[in-house]
Amino acid sequence: MGALALLLLGSCNNRPTDNHDGHNHETENHDHAAEDLALHSHDHSDREGTQASDEILLPPSKARAAGVETDTVRPGSFRQVIKTSGQILAAQGEETFVVAPVSGIVSFSQKMTEGMNIGKGQTLLSLSARHMSEGDPVSKARIAYETARQEYERMRTLLPQKIVSEKDFQQARQAYETARINYEAIGGRQTKEGSLAVEAPEGGYVKSLLVQEGEYVSTGQQLAIITKNRRLSLRADVSERYYAALPSIESANFCTPYDDRVYSLTELNGQLLSYGKSSNSGNHYLPVTFEFDNRGNVVPGSFVEIYLLGHAMTDVISVPHTALTEEQGSYFVYLQEDAECYRKQLVTLGADDGQRVQILSGLHPGQRVVTRGAYQVKLAGATSAIPAHTHEH
Repeated sequence: MGALALLLLGSCNNRPTDNHDGHNHETENHDHAAEDLALHSHDHSDREGTQASDEILLPPSKARAAGVETDTVRPGSFRQVIKTSGQILAAQGEETFVVAPVSGIVSFSQKMTEGMNIGKGQTLLSLSARHMSEGDPVSKARIAYETARQEYERMRTLLPQKIVSEKDFQQARQAYETARINYEAIGGRQTKEGSLAVEAPEGGYVKSLLVQEGEYVSTGQQLAIITKNRRLSLRADVSERYYAALPSIESANFCTPYDDRVYSLTELNGQLLSYGKSSNSGNHYLPVTFEFDNRGNVVPGSFVEIYLLGHAMTDVISVPHTALTEEQGSYFVYLQEDAECYRKQLVTLGADDGQRVQILSGLHPGQRVVTRGAYQVKLAGATSAIPAHTHEH
């Protein structure tokens, strides 16, 4: 009995010890697994954060749909540029002034507006003075012509008989020729209503109408301006500090305020006419004048931004305007790292010719830069930088 009691007592002492040791091993294994999961999650979030801040992912299919285009950076030629402003004017010989052949009241037989296309000899308006004290100019010219012709014929028959002097005959002949010219100038343009039709001396566009319906005009007064609008003149106003660089000017680009297109004088058959040797009184600008074909929708009289182009520079890195984006006064381009990865790059700008911009720093030959669709790449970068939603507060 005593031996049996000792065995039972030893068995009770050993069981709790074994259970406690087993419990500690399970807890220790569970803690190691939790630490490994937490470490793995931390490493993954770090990699994701680095990728979102430095790289922009844009699959090729989405890049094509957004119109993204890229090109390899290559040094090339780039012209020296003087940026200024100026005005588009009509070239000499391209505008014609329509004047009143007689005095009278203006009447438009058809609707006439500025910018209307007209042909040579087309009636612009009519002038009438039938109900005025001066009388009808056509009737007066016809009477003066017939009277002068009769007097000339009478003098010519009397001259051989020495009844009239040679001097009187010449005076009668002069009066007849003057009356004939006056009558022929206006006699054939009389309308059925008795008014005088004023025709366009040249075809083109009505640039300006200088009179209104019912207005009285005098002989020789300007009625309208017609422009052919085939050749135009570009006048650039250049500051005096660029006077030494004016002899190097060879061509120019310009852009208008009513469209986004940049016009090149080289493509418009343009040529440099002259540059000023002195400034006008009251300002400090020198005029530089070009002439070019009006092949686009360029409006004479409009003010434009002008990029005067000088001698060419070699080994210059430049990108088109569409490759640049601006953030708080700094300019960036986007480099294509691989088929679906892009990276934003800060650049320093140099000269600007209106179409391309010189890059002083930030780009190197051989890099592939986004030339079109840079804004879409920027939006893709902003979207990927948005952090995922979490339940942490």
